[in-house]
Amino acid sequence: MKYLMWLLNAALFFVLFAFALNNQDRVTLHLFFGARWQAPLVVVVLLSMLIGVFLGVVAMVPLWLKAKKARRRAGTSGNHPTTAFGGDTTLLPSDPIERRHGL
Repeated sequence: MKYLMWLLNAALFFVLFAFALNNQDRVTLHLFFGARWQAPLVVVVLLSMLIGVFLGVVAMVPLWLKAKKARRRAGTSGNHPTTAFGGDTTLLPSDPIERRHGL
């Protein structure tokens, strides 16, 4: 298992490295008020991805803190998995679904 993970990481590295080598052309970003910025395409793609990840994390932090506060108020430590229904599983069917189509 350890070697499989190493091979997966190596393959991902080589794919990203090949992507970077194939996208070295300079691109011009036209910003506001006539400002321009030139950089290799791979740098622009990487920066836009990092900005997107950062904005996603910033948007999720209030929800994470709210959920943490709700768990603390409920007295759970967060180690136990909870359902989306707050532990109420009455919406689940009591008998298994009959599958006549073979799937």
